[in-house]
Amino acid sequence: MLMIFIPIQTKMKKGIPLTEEDRIPWLETLRDVLRKSLEDKKSLILGCSALQRRYREILRSADPNYAPQSYGTSNIVKFVLLDASAEVLEARLEKRAAEGKHFMASTLLRSQLELLQIDDSENILKVDATLAPQIIVDTIQTLMIRG
Repeated sequence: MLMIFIPIQTKMKKGIPLTEEDRIPWLETLRDVLRKSLEDKKSLILGCSALQRRYREILRSADPNYAPQSYGTSNIVKFVLLDASAEVLEARLEKRAAEGKHFMASTLLRSQLELLQIDDSENILKVDATLAPQIIVDTIQTLMIRG
């Protein structure tokens, strides 16, 4: 998995937007990791920017019982959107980059936000990303338990 990620990380660090040819193999690798976790009956939290519905569909397909575009609460693969304004995201990204804690150039944020597709029919759990980290974790856990 790391071998696929290195060229992507390098492009993003240089401020070069990813192409579908970059994204799809990476998402398929993540899907395979999810599938293995499901087969092993292990819980897994995966952090990635599956910005578009078609990207999330790739990840949802890790569940062998998933029917494409069926977004019920019984789906095993769930998504959480850490919701914040562009200004908050930009400030955090710049801070992390300055601290050497993030590889993506802040110049890519706008294009990332333009790609973001959120449809209420997908049952994506939305959590206010400006809350304290422990409150975010507690909120996600509560939402996951509710289904």
